[in-house]
Amino acid sequence: MPPLSLYIHFPWCIQKCPYCDFNSHAVKTGIPEMQYVAALLADLRADLSLFDTPPSIHSIFMGGGTPSLFSPAALQQLLAGVKQLADLSSNCEITLEANPGTFESAKFQAFRDLGINRLSIGIQSFNDRHLKSLGRIHDAEQAVNAVNIALRAGFDNLNLDLMFGLPAQTQAEALADINTAISLKPTHISFYQLTLEPNTYFYKFPPKLPEDESIFALQKACQRILARNGYRQYEISAYAKPGYQSRHNRNYWQFGDYLGIGAGAHGKISRTLPRDIIRTAKPKSPEQYLKQDYPSTLFGANSSSRETISIEQLPLEFVMNHLRLKEGFNLDDYRALTGLAPETLEPALTECLNQGLLIKHQQQVFCSEQGWDFLDEILEKFIP
Repeated sequence: MPPLSLYIHFPWCIQKCPYCDFNSHAVKTGIPEMQYVAALLADLRADLSLFDTPPSIHSIFMGGGTPSLFSPAALQQLLAGVKQLADLSSNCEITLEANPGTFESAKFQAFRDLGINRLSIGIQSFNDRHLKSLGRIHDAEQAVNAVNIALRAGFDNLNLDLMFGLPAQTQAEALADINTAISLKPTHISFYQLTLEPNTYFYKFPPKLPEDESIFALQKACQRILARNGYRQYEISAYAKPGYQSRHNRNYWQFGDYLGIGAGAHGKISRTLPRDIIRTAKPKSPEQYLKQDYPSTLFGANSSSRETISIEQLPLEFVMNHLRLKEGFNLDDYRALTGLAPETLEPALTECLNQGLLIKHQQQVFCSEQGWDFLDEILEKFIP
């Protein structure tokens, strides 16, 4: 079976950003921390009942929302409960997402003392004008201070989130953001384009964005700076120093398994290949999630859902994840993780090879430079 990760979703934020399509909700009357932690652990216990023997978890990612709104006491109780229910690998990567507006020195020192060994900070930009247009609650100075607080707390595995293609953003401003981020010496940078997603404020009231050609040019310019400074692109929007790729996110892209607990969390579990690979989804509403009676309502009506990935859909599901990685995939891994023969990738695979969109070297298949820019067109060919 593939490696197993654990994703824990925290659905609360101080305020909802206009571009955000994640399951997040502005805090109104306080967060029921301990009640939510108890629900998370009951949720995890129910998910673990799907396994014949207790699995080993090799990475944990606490995302949101804003997990750093929770107190160290609440996260201590949560992580202690996780360790009681499941075996954690000796080098388990434990990531906490945080926003600069929630940083306090003592709090983040306590997070590090809990064994959280990777921090992901949602900077988005170091430009006050752009931060304001994005609805962020912090300014550029607070963003820099947050990184310094994290470093002083001992976080030597640190990701910064940056966005590009912002309303009225110039190439010079995008380059300034990248250079500022690099000067802070994070080990990982997530650099991704602002998109207008359905069910967001920006989708309903779209801001004026730069032209596609301008966005593409500034992206390439920023990528060259990242490469010159030792940040290797290993995924569409992920750049890392050697040895610091996100193990948790790589597991997603390598079609690994993961449990998803918390309001709106999704999971994928391989039970019997190829006929019993399931995806799970938890109730999105925090109020409804807290009302769940685990495990009696697991996958019952109006609670969690479970869907089996059809054999016909497996080739698309596999390549849709793996081709996000620069290294692509190995045909032996395709057989091992899906239970299907490589021939089930045909005729789409041969068509992409003939068109120069994909390259095959021995058993390894990956995007060409041209294919990297036309990934959506590649994936369309694998749709059953």
